[in-house]
Amino acid sequence: MLLVLIVAGAMWALGAVMGAPRATRAMMIAVLYTGVLIIQLTLPAGTPLRLATGESAEPWLLLGGFVALFLIYRRGLSALRNRAVRKDAQNAPDTPKPGFSDSELNRYARHIVLREIGGTGQKKLKEAKVLVIGAGGLGAPALQYLAAAGVGTIGVIDDDVVENANLARQVIHKDQSIGMPKVFSAQSEMLAQNPNVVVRPYHRRLNAQIATDLFADYDLVLDGTDNFETRYLINETAVAQKIPLISGALSQWEGQLSVFDPGAGAPCYRCIFPQAPAPELAPSCAEAGVLSPLPGVIGAMMAAEAIKIITGAGTVLRGQLVIYDALYGESRAIAIAPRADCPTCASMQASTG
Repeated sequence: MLLVLIVAGAMWALGAVMGAPRATRAMMIAVLYTGVLIIQLTLPAGTPLRLATGESAEPWLLLGGFVALFLIYRRGLSALRNRAVRKDAQNAPDTPKPGFSDSELNRYARHIVLREIGGTGQKKLKEAKVLVIGAGGLGAPALQYLAAAGVGTIGVIDDDVVENANLARQVIHKDQSIGMPKVFSAQSEMLAQNPNVVVRPYHRRLNAQIATDLFADYDLVLDGTDNFETRYLINETAVAQKIPLISGALSQWEGQLSVFDPGAGAPCYRCIFPQAPAPELAPSCAEAGVLSPLPGVIGAMMAAEAIKIITGAGTVLRGQLVIYDALYGESRAIAIAPRADCPTCASMQASTG
């Protein structure tokens, strides 16, 4: 029996070194356990293979029972925690309290003393409604900084749950949140950081049926998604409702960022990316890898652009595509322009022109 346990431990450790997800490693151990149990139940007593794996099936059945009880207990705790978080989300206020308390004035003092923001800009932040699509690599830091900066109402939509493989780069989530919907995990952390903001979690996938009504409740949209189908949907909806769209993207060591706002004379997302590339030319982060701090860099820049748009401070990245190369520590900005034949925003460009 000891030999099998040593093999199981080695399999778990090797899987961790190779970066295999926890669920995959657990499946490997389950296959090993099943094989040992079959050996104990089918082979005659005294068989060398049976002797090498514990001689009797009873200890393995007891071990399996204890593990099953532990997993059921853990699943129950997770379900109760998720239920409590959902209840808190339903009972949360829908709008922030008007005005600023003494605590808020002290919290935002470094903003208020900035000439470009001041008290007026901070008031605009509190009155703003920002929708963040995706609570993963880009959404995590953007959500944290939007909440910290005092954006009054923040919506976050994502249908995914927290996984162990997320935690190296999606720093808003914690180990104890594994298995929890990302939107509720993010909401909990944002309110723990700043209880003065309102967070609206939407645990579902964005689709064409809900996009129009959802976007209508917000002044600004941040796109932190990782697939072109959703990006095009976000772009089309934002253009139709004349909402500025802050879009970021990641791949390995490189990130990019721009503000797509045809209503202000800037191009839309489809102007620059008229069609999705072949899958092999745009692998996901899971396939190609991504540097752990890179989402933090680009996500924080997305939050900075949101603050500038809301307050009117500085120069917003309209008509520019910023590319940051973390491997070589280089940043460059590329001028981008609307396309007259863009199927998404050409009519708007004509009317604004």
